[in-house]
Amino acid sequence: MHAISNDIEVAARILEAGNLVAIPTETVYGLAANIYDEVAVKKIFDLKQRPLFNPLIVHIHSLEQLSEVARDIPEKAKTLANKFWPGAITLVLKKQNIIPDIITAGKDSVAVRMPNHPVTLALLRQLDFPLAAPSANPFGCISPTKAIHVQEYFGDTLQMVLEGGDCEDGIESTIIGFENDQAILYRLGAIAMEDVEAVIGKVVVRNKSESAPEAPGMLLKHYAPMTKTILVQNVAEAIASNSGKKIGLLLFSKKLMIEDIFHQELLSQKEDLKEAASKLYSAMHYLDKLELDLIIAEQLPDYGLGRSINDRLQRATEE
Repeated sequence: MHAISNDIEVAARILEAGNLVAIPTETVYGLAANIYDEVAVKKIFDLKQRPLFNPLIVHIHSLEQLSEVARDIPEKAKTLANKFWPGAITLVLKKQNIIPDIITAGKDSVAVRMPNHPVTLALLRQLDFPLAAPSANPFGCISPTKAIHVQEYFGDTLQMVLEGGDCEDGIESTIIGFENDQAILYRLGAIAMEDVEAVIGKVVVRNKSESAPEAPGMLLKHYAPMTKTILVQNVAEAIASNSGKKIGLLLFSKKLMIEDIFHQELLSQKEDLKEAASKLYSAMHYLDKLELDLIIAEQLPDYGLGRSINDRLQRATEE
């Protein structure tokens, strides 16, 4: 059986049997398995072709469940959980010994979040175990924000995609860790750094890693279309220096009055960064299907969610 389905009961049975289900969250669709079943978790890495040194995020349904997977939780972490959960913030915490090394890439810390999606929260409440769930895409490719994106990636190799509509936030969670009471930002994401700092004060940014990353989503090349993509401040200049090519544009808010552009995707005509984030991956998926020679992406204003979007675009264009 392979289907996009909204049957939570069937999803629960597949997961209990040690198999994978793609699940909707407010950020992106995830590829989920029982965190305590190492054979099932290994299937995530195999299907995604994800390196084993890249840790996974554990998804829980309640604050009470946090102590099942993490220990010695700092006050700042509790403050963030109380403020933003369920929601798009992932906390890197000391792990309980029960957590298998395959989840944490052998580290003594575990990344945890409570997703803000009614379908997946309902599923998690039915299960006796939390779920490990990285994005439901082949490693390095554009993250999926619709059920159909997942189906197009994996076809019959995945038993079920649990339908949850379009992902509201549209980019991955913000990841925060802690060292000696100092909050460390490991990944920019769907909750702006300014909003995190408003709650717990200064955050140190450490969000790039070539190998052995401390948290998911830190690798330099990531979230990338198959089509060659460049990120620029001056789009008109980039078009001029690539004349004769079949070009698609990924723009913030205004179309360019330039001929010979095959297609232009706008992220938010209202210049709303939240709307732009929610549409980012969907626009990238669309452009990637047009058989273009080049995608030219416009750098967004570098504050708030604009920083998170620029981060994704930089990783998508990293050679």
